[in-house]
Amino acid sequence: MGKSSSNPRRPLEGRNAIVTGGCRGLGFAISKTLAAAGADVTVLDLRTAIEKADIPSSWQAEEVDFAEEGFEDRIKEIAAGFTALDVLIANAGVVPPWRGVADIRFCEWETVFRINVAGMAFALKHFSRALSAALSGSAVLMASINAFKGHPSQILYTATKHAVLGLARAAALDLGRSGVRVNAIAPGPVATDALVGRIESRQLAGGPAVNAVLDSYAEETALGRLATPGEVAETALFLASDRSQGITGAMIPVDTGLQ
Repeated sequence: MGKSSSNPRRPLEGRNAIVTGGCRGLGFAISKTLAAAGADVTVLDLRTAIEKADIPSSWQAEEVDFAEEGFEDRIKEIAAGFTALDVLIANAGVVPPWRGVADIRFCEWETVFRINVAGMAFALKHFSRALSAALSGSAVLMASINAFKGHPSQILYTATKHAVLGLARAAALDLGRSGVRVNAIAPGPVATDALVGRIESRQLAGGPAVNAVLDSYAEETALGRLATPGEVAETALFLASDRSQGITGAMIPVDTGLQ
């Protein structure tokens, strides 16, 4: 059973958390925030990501490649090691190349849906027993503003993130009577290395400069700036903790008021 923390600065004291894709970008920011809140953190990621990340010795790391057809067996193996799980952050995902409808590729759709959608669904499946055994199990799925907003040449990514919102809503109904909450986060553009790298690639192909693109994103928001990895991570902590006990089946945008 999970333990209730009496320390407001460490609301996850005595609890354990899994973060898929937890060694890079938003996943790493979330992992660090949960650990600072007292959680025992296990990150699931690619071998190369685990090797490159500066992972604290107190964390556990498990190699998983959600692009592989056999990833479910690996998730099932890891889940068998948890009697109870307090927090599951299903963050692992990929952003495919920009393509319009006329240029979509079937093999690319298979791979991206496997990572962005099936990876989350089967993580929920195999960790649901351990989440139910915790005092207040919480699963948080990483969606995107593309769960409710389309962008040109992003049909594949948009379709997967719409699917993540559906996963959160349906899983919340399936698992709620077991005491498990399931929610989603919808970040707007965040200047992670991955996003900057994608913009740089487009710049090399004749697109606008990185700063110009980031500035244009910021201009579309109410606050006039982009959300930060820390702000996304704090939202994940809120949804993972007892502070959000009355919230399930919801998606919270972290987009600085994107219009």
